[in-house]
Amino acid sequence: MVLTQEPTSTQTPQFSLELNEDQRQIQSWVHGFAKDVVRPAAHEWDEREETPWPIIQEAAKIGLYSFEFLQNAFADPAGLMMPVASEELFWGDAGIGLAIMGSTLCVAGLVANGTPEQIVEWVPQCFGTPDKIQLGAFGVSEPDAGSDVSSLKSRAVYDEAKDEWVLNGTKTWITNGGIADVHVLVLSVDPELNSRGHAAFVVPPGTPGLSMGQKFKKHGIRASHTAEVVLDNCRVPGRCLLGGKERLDERLARAREGKSSKAQAAMATFEATRPGVAAQAVGIARAAYEFALDYAKERKQFGRAIIENQAIAFKLADMKTRIDASRLLVWRAAWMAKTGKRFENGEGSMSKLFAGETAVYVTEEAIQIMGGYGYVRENPVERWHRDSKIYTIFEGTSEVQRLVISRAISGIHIK
Repeated sequence: MVLTQEPTSTQTPQFSLELNEDQRQIQSWVHGFAKDVVRPAAHEWDEREETPWPIIQEAAKIGLYSFEFLQNAFADPAGLMMPVASEELFWGDAGIGLAIMGSTLCVAGLVANGTPEQIVEWVPQCFGTPDKIQLGAFGVSEPDAGSDVSSLKSRAVYDEAKDEWVLNGTKTWITNGGIADVHVLVLSVDPELNSRGHAAFVVPPGTPGLSMGQKFKKHGIRASHTAEVVLDNCRVPGRCLLGGKERLDERLARAREGKSSKAQAAMATFEATRPGVAAQAVGIARAAYEFALDYAKERKQFGRAIIENQAIAFKLADMKTRIDASRLLVWRAAWMAKTGKRFENGEGSMSKLFAGETAVYVTEEAIQIMGGYGYVRENPVERWHRDSKIYTIFEGTSEVQRLVISRAISGIHIK
């Protein structure tokens, strides 16, 4: 009996975890930039706690910070090119990586909620040109509405006579908030409908009534600007409502009748970005693991390299295993999103949950392996540990991810 059959030359393998040539080239290209430009500048910009404009400009000059790069990355049929690039960039440094990639969240908000015409108009303005760098920002959270996005108090009121929307409220924890050229903000248009009464708006560059509030001094990712955005009778043209008023009116009417609705403005964006955020966490974890591995091979105690002790070697084995498992979860979620597979079990949230907690675990173990050397600010593992913690908090805390997953696997609205 023949149990196996050798594939013929015309047969295509049905499963492969090997990156193709295009993906490998992008991986190598981004890694080179991270190694030669980002990592050498990381300590300086972490200490300065300022947006690293010269580094963003260098990224723009080579085409890494551009609409064209995003367009090509998201065109990858397997959906892996963006996670692969993100891992490499954040291997260099998370703060600078977020400064470069922060506009991508704004782009995700535009793509998830906008019409084709709005996407074409606004996405290029999130990047500008190498000679005139522009930034994008996406805002949902508010002082009293973090994980509970249904509690938004910021309001958008339609002025029919002028075909304008009047925006009021305060957004907080916004990457590039207040310094961005293009802001995409989610506000309530019908508070009685809670999260189903939200809509996303573009606030064009230089719009009166939008200002930056408090800039936050953070535990980690210090090179990434995070601040409040204050809206004070900020007026935007009717065309700045993403998706258009006709579609909004139809959605609100369905909600008032109790009918089912598609994803809300905020959730549509986060669903698209969670695997990419998880890939960033993998990059941080990998950086710490590689650094600790090299140290353990070189550091001598009691006449031998410390990696020869099981206590150290087993730590590194667990670190490597969790990093590889995280990457596989990221790649699966990215592939599912690209190929239209439904996240039946919260696979996107799984990737973000596990990769985020792995980054915290691996960076802490790296410090433990290095002892006092790992605890000082001059050593990068100390910075990577600080940077890693945000990945269990932003774009949905670990607790929120577990809520999403548990609801998905049980079919029960767990609270």
